[in-house]
Amino acid sequence: MNRRLFLRNGSLAGVALTTWSLNACAPETKEAEAAAGSGEAAPDAFELSEATVAELQEMMKSGRHSARSLTELYLKRIEAIDKNGPKLNAVIEVNPDALNIADTLDKERKAGKVRGPLHGIPVLIKDNIDTHDQLQTTAGALALAGHKARQDAFIVQRLRAAGAVLLGKTNLSEWANFRSTRSTSGWSSRGGQTRNAYILDRTPSGSSSGSGTAVAANLCAVAIGTETDGSVVSPASCSGIVGIKPTVGLLSRTGIIPISATQDTAGPMARTVRDAALLLGALAGVDAADAVTQESTGKASSDYTTFLVPDGLKSKRLGVEKNHLKGSSDAVPLLLAALEVLKAQGATIVEIELEKHIDLLGEAEYDVLLYEFKDGVNKYLSTAGAAVKTVADVMAFNTQNKAKAMPFFQQETLEAAHKTEGLTSPKYLAALKKSHQGARLALDNALRTDRLDGIVAVTNGPAPCLDLINGDSWKGPGFSSPAAMAGYPHITVPMGLAHGLPVGLSFVGGAYQEGPLLTLAYAYEQAAKKRVAPQFLGPFVG
Repeated sequence: MNRRLFLRNGSLAGVALTTWSLNACAPETKEAEAAAGSGEAAPDAFELSEATVAELQEMMKSGRHSARSLTELYLKRIEAIDKNGPKLNAVIEVNPDALNIADTLDKERKAGKVRGPLHGIPVLIKDNIDTHDQLQTTAGALALAGHKARQDAFIVQRLRAAGAVLLGKTNLSEWANFRSTRSTSGWSSRGGQTRNAYILDRTPSGSSSGSGTAVAANLCAVAIGTETDGSVVSPASCSGIVGIKPTVGLLSRTGIIPISATQDTAGPMARTVRDAALLLGALAGVDAADAVTQESTGKASSDYTTFLVPDGLKSKRLGVEKNHLKGSSDAVPLLLAALEVLKAQGATIVEIELEKHIDLLGEAEYDVLLYEFKDGVNKYLSTAGAAVKTVADVMAFNTQNKAKAMPFFQQETLEAAHKTEGLTSPKYLAALKKSHQGARLALDNALRTDRLDGIVAVTNGPAPCLDLINGDSWKGPGFSSPAAMAGYPHITVPMGLAHGLPVGLSFVGGAYQEGPLLTLAYAYEQAAKKRVAPQFLGPFVG
């Protein structure tokens, strides 16, 4: 399988069809095309539109709002534009306990106890993350419909301890888009198709599609996604928001339905770098049940906002992926403009060629994911209390319920994973050495040779059309794989609009360099100010 095709389909990463088809982009009026190309957001009457965590805290501190009233507003927003109106379909389930949680936190505030910057802040999380409450955890799969986790995921424990209001769960590409080689990002058999908030017949990308769309559309303050290769940064890029894919080991994976033990991680998704940094600090922590997190001891921060300085680009050396500076993609002029912003802020730009080394590792990465998916999912299901206990059970369920579980694409990726022998296989061990160590070597060499503080590139090009029949079809540059395969941090920040569709700028660095990368990303964000709220435009061809 071609690695780029696989990753773009999966972005390692329903809504009933209306009078226009999701199988091909349809033309829109000249007025809509003009609005999409203008880069100017239409006024949003929603009271909390684009509100930051700090602004929400100030509202609660002043008494203008409470955690309950904020939660009520976001729930009404979900009902108005996610379930009705443009029907974004980003939220797969709202939390029936959300208002009770908010009431408890309001009582604490009234008593003088404020747990921290997330106290009373409504948060949405991806539906592959365990919560021990009334919410289901299904990875979007009908095979897991009705499954309720026996305990909170470790990061959910951290989230609750920080005082966040768990608003609900977001839709995703089913099984984090590890089911078919021609899947459609943002579609799940349980949740249907999530839409791009900017132009409704464009892909939201995946697999954290719902989290990206929800943050972009102001359905929550911040959200959590998960990534194996691109599943946080790609939907963040396509949704015009900030996404952080941390170093593997900074955040626990306990209680998250897995793909890869060596590449999986959760990550914050927010409208600003500051809010993403706040959420990252709240989630980070050593978990005895996830041995990899032991490596973060002494390397993590409980407050990543300390790294946010406006002049953080001064005297920094940044490598830019040479291949992203050319070609016909609408992302290229946006990258060239972003480089001028970086230089104006004091950064030195050095051209590098990293992708040509990473491309040689793609087939090995795919083999690693197949082996680790089967091992990880079988272990998860064996103790989850779900009706299905193995990958084989999931495949059998899908076959028996094909009309509902597989109406558009099949499960050839599950089938390939099921055929793997186990993690002692020489083929697996060789593939792991090639992909993981090879990616680290390539990144480390690039950073060291040119004395770089970070690497910048196009996160991915503008979102293509949704196509439930043929699957995703991406064109242009993309940069999720180097950091994903190495297990290194990757931050994406809005870089601008191409025909009304957002494109992100990637910042990649070495292991546990989240803080320095946040410095770079924040300084760029503050200088460029490219976040534009969506207008929920109907179909149009740019």
